[in-house]
Amino acid sequence: MAPPARYCVPGERLCSVDEATAGGGTYTRHGFIFSSLAGCLEKRSEDNGVCSINSRFAKVHILYVGSTPLKSTFRGTIRFRPGDIVLAKVVSFPLISLGDAQSNYLLSTAENELGVVVARSEAGVHMVPISWCEMQCPRTHTKDFRKVARVQPQFLQT
Repeated sequence: MAPPARYCVPGERLCSVDEATAGGGTYTRHGFIFSSLAGCLEKRSEDNGVCSINSRFAKVHILYVGSTPLKSTFRGTIRFRPGDIVLAKVVSFPLISLGDAQSNYLLSTAENELGVVVARSEAGVHMVPISWCEMQCPRTHTKDFRKVARVQPQFLQT
């Protein structure tokens, strides 16, 4: 089984320069390697270097269609922060092979009901929506711009 993915945000200290070599999407300062982008961290074992973190989009796993769980996960692409749980609509199917779990589907959150449902702050705390476009960390009171989903009652579990 693959190790769990590690997500990072700009300015996050990743490790000491003694432990790894800085790669794309990183910078060094005061003997440490820091992330310059938000994304999933990859550490190459063959040269022990930190490599690319993509700031333009997040690769996601599609787990449900409506309220129906999928037997296998499908991959998609969306522009949100790593770790966010979002409600999204598939807007583009891959041309290679429709229904292939290895293909990427383009997702959109353009409708009011779609957007971030769950987000974590840099402090690791679940953020609270304070408007349709902003969430706040209850611990640090830091605000982040996110398109917040207007979750419909039928999707809420009680």
